[in-house]
Amino acid sequence: MDILYLAQQQTTPLGPEFGKASPIGLLIIVALAFIVIYLGWAFARRQKRLARRQAFAEARGLNVFDEKLIDEAMAAEGLLGKDKKHLI
Repeated sequence: MDILYLAQQQTTPLGPEFGKASPIGLLIIVALAFIVIYLGWAFARRQKRLARRQAFAEARGLNVFDEKLIDEAMAAEGLLGKDKKHLI
């Protein structure tokens, strides 16, 4: 008889604060959204840069995987920024 009673027992929310979210939860969601958007933006930038470098190398008959040669050729044509990581 006790087993039947436990199986049929219904639990109700306890107290007026049950189920309310804290402001920390909103902060975490906003932070995660910001991180996902930033990672998407950074990936898109990197992908565009890679496509430009590949097109540059293929147009000049360079090996696409030879980064040093591509950097030197781009610097000679003035297409490489000062820190070598940014294309103009």
